[in-house]
Amino acid sequence: MNSGSAVPPKAFAPIAVAMDAPDLDALRSWTSAVAPVVSTIKVGLEVYCRDGAAAVLAARQAAEQAGHPGIGVFVDLKLHDIPATVAGAARAIAPLAPDFLTVHAAGGPAMVQAAAQALPGTRITAVTVLTSLDDHALDVIGIRGPVGQAAVRLARMSVQAGARAIVCSPLEVAEVRAAVPDDVVLITPGVRPAGAEQQDQRRVATAQQALADGADLLVIGRPITGAADVGQAARRIAEGLTLTRAQS
Repeated sequence: MNSGSAVPPKAFAPIAVAMDAPDLDALRSWTSAVAPVVSTIKVGLEVYCRDGAAAVLAARQAAEQAGHPGIGVFVDLKLHDIPATVAGAARAIAPLAPDFLTVHAAGGPAMVQAAAQALPGTRITAVTVLTSLDDHALDVIGIRGPVGQAAVRLARMSVQAGARAIVCSPLEVAEVRAAVPDDVVLITPGVRPAGAEQQDQRRVATAQQALADGADLLVIGRPITGAADVGQAARRIAEGLTLTRAQS
C-alpha cells in the first residue's frame, strides 16, 4: 500500500497495529501474525530509536513471508523541530517509503509544509492533541482548549499546510471529520475494546465507535500485542469491525 494510498484495502481491517516490540524477533513474529487481517503496521518512536530502519525492513519482510507484501507502513516519529530540521529528517526516511509519517501539528504550518514538500510520496500525518492529554493538561502547557476545539484548529491548519492525514483521539474524530476534506485520512489512537484498561490513554473509545464517527484507520497496540495469541486477538477485533459494518 505504498505511495500514500488513502484508504486501507477492503479485504483488511482498517487497523494499524502499534509494533512496540521488545526486539526485532518479536516485531517479526507479531507482524506475521497480524498481516493476514490488518491493513497497516506502525513502527513507533521507541522501536525506531532502538532499531532504526531495520525495524521497518524487518516488518516488511515478515509481512511478505506471510503472503502480504502490500501491507501499509506507518512510521510514527512525531517530528517536532524547526522546518529545515524536520525536512531533513523526512528526507532521511524517504528510502523507507512509508505510507504515513507523523509530525506534531504544534510545530506550526511552516514545519508541516516542509515535511510535506520533502516527502511528497508519503502522507504527512499531523498529530493534533496527544491522547494522554486532557483539558487540564492543555491549560498547564498553555494551549487554548477545550481539547476538541484545539484538535480542530490544529487539523485545519495542518491540512492547509499540506498534511494529508490527521491523528486525533476518537472523541474528537467526528468534529475533525466535519472540518477537513473527505480525502484527508483520519487516524485514531486511544482505541480500546469495551471493558479494556485505558492505561496511559485519557481520551479513548471503542473501535466501532471511532469508525462510526468518521475514522479511517485505527491505531491499536496492547489489546492486540499484549494478548497471549496476537493473531487471534487481531482477528477477533477485525471480525468485530466487519460485523459492525454489515449491520450499519
